Amino acid sequence: MKTAYLDCIAGASGDMLLGALIDVGLDVEWLRAELGKLPIEGWQLNVSKVDKNGFAATKVDVVVGAQPHSRPLPVIEKVVMDSGVSESVKRRAIEVMRLIAVEEAAIHGMPLEEVHLHEVSGEDAIIDIVGTLLGVEKLGLERIICSPLPLGRGFIDGAHGAIPLPAPAAVAILKGLPVTGSEIEAELVTPTGAALVKHLAVSFGGLPTMTLQSVGYGAGTWNLKIPNLLRLFVGESDDAAVEAEFVSLLESNIDNENPEHFQHVMELLFNAGALDVWLVPAQMKKNRPAVVLSVLCRPADVAALTTLMFRHTPTLGVRQSELRRATLQRRMMEVETTFGRVRVKIADLGGGKKKIAPEYEDCAACARSSGASIDDVSFAARAAATLQLGLVADDG
Repeated sequence: MKTAYLDCIAGASGDMLLGALIDVGLDVEWLRAELGKLPIEGWQLNVSKVDKNGFAATKVDVVVGAQPHSRPLPVIEKVVMDSGVSESVKRRAIEVMRLIAVEEAAIHGMPLEEVHLHEVSGEDAIIDIVGTLLGVEKLGLERIICSPLPLGRGFIDGAHGAIPLPAPAAVAILKGLPVTGSEIEAELVTPTGAALVKHLAVSFGGLPTMTLQSVGYGAGTWNLKIPNLLRLFVGESDDAAVEAEFVSLLESNIDNENPEHFQHVMELLFNAGALDVWLVPAQMKKNRPAVVLSVLCRPADVAALTTLMFRHTPTLGVRQSELRRATLQRRMMEVETTFGRVRVKIADLGGGKKKIAPEYEDCAACARSSGASIDDVSFAARAAATLQLGLVADDG
């Protein structure tokens, strides 16, 4: 599996990440062409080699015209959604922007959709975010691990005056991640860099075991007493292909709904983009029997799913929390069995092993048409997939 390690020697920012990706082999002309699919005019992507304390590194400067002081999140998201980049990059870019927006909204005590963002309001920040995600996808980086993040001291000028470092937005985004103090008086980790790292990295710690293929250096703007660099190691490792992402959990306690209606509500939520929906029995105040309706979704779908919960259940309130989940990369394949064709989900466990999961609906259909038990159909599908893959199957 292609693995990358972010060695955040002097922190992380959008331009440092983009510079490291280019330094490790990302084609600049391809990147310019892809970024040209954004509905942004008059921008330039300047790439140069610079010296940082004796290290040759790639410096990226995004040049844009006059920018607004701030813009609301929906306006910023529209720039991404109206672009021609891949759907996966669009989705991930919006997730990164929402990581910043959620914390800015909490800091200012405002609803998410109303908060005006300063950090990613500029087109240069949008290009940094989208460009980094394009680079990760183009280079085929399947797993990204990051070092603990160093946080500098001092002050910077912000929209509301002097801001202490590390910046409040960056600190809020980094909650739950390993950080370390630094004597450097400079902004080492920007909110954009924090959000990108938090979104991309599946884990944090030391350099993982890998067969090293290349190393790239992305340069920061300032000249510091330490090399102002982000170092990127890229290589092959033999671990499971794990993806990490941030998801939202919506929950509501309901004690006055007809139980027959929940199937309809679940179908509506799944059709609107919910990743999972479940019901858990509960006892509420006055010992009333109730259910907890839980909806797992991507941050971009929170507003639509919350509206559905209010519209189609009696609830008067919906709780929201942010979670981080790890998932195995998977793909679908079809296999032929003596009972019929069955779709099988394949996940990579590393070390040549696969997790094989036949699709229930296909197995049930084959069982009904053949008269066999569903266990026999499932077993036959697993065996056929194992034979077709020519690899060791692990049923987990």
